[in-house]
Amino acid sequence: MTAKSGSKPGGKSGRGERDLKVRVRSRKGRTLASKLWLERQLNDPYVVRARREGLRSRAAFKLAEIDDKFHLLKAGAKVADLGAAPGGWSQVAAQRTGAAGRNGGQAGAPTGAQGRVVAIDLLDMPAIPGVDFLHLDFLDASAPDRLKALLGGPADVVLSDMAANATGHRKTDHLKIMALAETAALFARDVLRPGGAFLCKVLQGGTEGELLAGLKRDFITVKHVKPAASRADSAELYVLAMGFRGSAAP
Repeated sequence: MTAKSGSKPGGKSGRGERDLKVRVRSRKGRTLASKLWLERQLNDPYVVRARREGLRSRAAFKLAEIDDKFHLLKAGAKVADLGAAPGGWSQVAAQRTGAAGRNGGQAGAPTGAQGRVVAIDLLDMPAIPGVDFLHLDFLDASAPDRLKALLGGPADVVLSDMAANATGHRKTDHLKIMALAETAALFARDVLRPGGAFLCKVLQGGTEGELLAGLKRDFITVKHVKPAASRADSAELYVLAMGFRGSAAP
């Protein structure tokens, strides 16, 4: 693997970081797809920043950007993080709600009210201060009730960055992620307190209209957002629904 730095005009980004020019050498057993993926990761400024700042994934910056604009993660809030591994969103949620202070805390966490963050994923996830993790498939029949028990009451925010394993067939992949989004939305309606918010990953492709129509009935404001940290060439979008009209059971 070879690396060159600052060889193009504007050798530093707007964040004062040097542009990386990493080229991955071909190696026996490494496919072209894996070579290109590795090059993209090594040259991605958000991946570099996440590693430097101790964040689990570049996805942390997506949630941070959305929260900076819409102020979802208030101190003392209860948050459910669906499809949480490796934990980038849970880290941001724990810091911004004050949940990180419950068991050790982290620098920069708000003082005062301590929130609660409950995360779930079928993949294992190393512990994060202030995050209660449920190692379980969200589609398991017992998952919703177990999440609600850990929350200890209605949630203020439901986050879903869930994505199914890609098949390479665009229509199939779109239908699979939309099915996850619909399931996450049903859970959000069941657990959110009035005024709560739901943020969920979807893909552009046409069938999300049905999901939006349902959310618009149950939330005051529904919109698509695409943070700068989301790759421009990706079909990934986030649906943000705010101002839940319903009433979660205690």
